[in-house]
Amino acid sequence: MSGVDRRLVRATLVALVVFVVDLATKRIVEGTMTVGQEIPVVPGFGLLYVRNSGAAFGLLSGAPEWLRIPLFLVVTVAALWLLVSYLRSTPPERGWVVVALGGIVGGALGNLACRLRSGEVVDFFHLHVGEWSWPMFNVADIGITLGVAVVLLESFRAPATGEAPAASPTTRR
Repeated sequence: MSGVDRRLVRATLVALVVFVVDLATKRIVEGTMTVGQEIPVVPGFGLLYVRNSGAAFGLLSGAPEWLRIPLFLVVTVAALWLLVSYLRSTPPERGWVVVALGGIVGGALGNLACRLRSGEVVDFFHLHVGEWSWPMFNVADIGITLGVAVVLLESFRAPATGEAPAASPTTRR
């Protein structure tokens, strides 16, 4: 694989796994559950099928569709461009950052595909304790959240001897 950027290959594979698993789980939920149906799994966790027309935590869900869909599309495309730029400037020694960026990209694409198909995102994981309930989420959201957490944690890690400092999205090489 001479001349192939291994960072891009690794990130693409992770993105593809997150994307495929996300879409598959959403299709399973859509095909086997009705909106609002909940299936308890263990205390504090269950599957609750909801459709989210907004962004994270339902933000902008009340905005008109003619505004929401193009806005989410533009924001996603801009974020993907920044993520790929960041990936290209990430040193190969930062393998976890490369994997994390792939997770973020796969999650962003999974939610975008769902939004383009139906105008909303299928969410179904439900964490709750008593009356407290975390907003529903899906596999794409997990990829995005874990990816962002790893990128943030890795940004605080001191570079190893001889290793370039952690790259930022605006760093050019």
